[in-house]
Amino acid sequence: MARKTSRSAPEADGRGGRAGALTARRIVALVLVALALVFIFENTDETEIRLLIPVVTMPLWVALLGMGVIGALIGALLLARRRR
Repeated sequence: MARKTSRSAPEADGRGGRAGALTARRIVALVLVALALVFIFENTDETEIRLLIPVVTMPLWVALLGMGVIGALIGALLLARRRR
């Protein structure tokens, strides 16, 4: 008589149940994001930024956050390209 074994959901998907676990990479990413946000929101003074020709006055945190978003998008695009 054959014995039937049932697998639990985490083992059945091949990830060993660590799909939601905090890995070292995720912890480092969360710490870096937290540090970047603290740095951005501590720098709230108005600043002048030259965008090729026009000079724009805006809070420094807006410029820093914008550059962070642009950097994250570029990183995501490069990572997606590497995974192909």
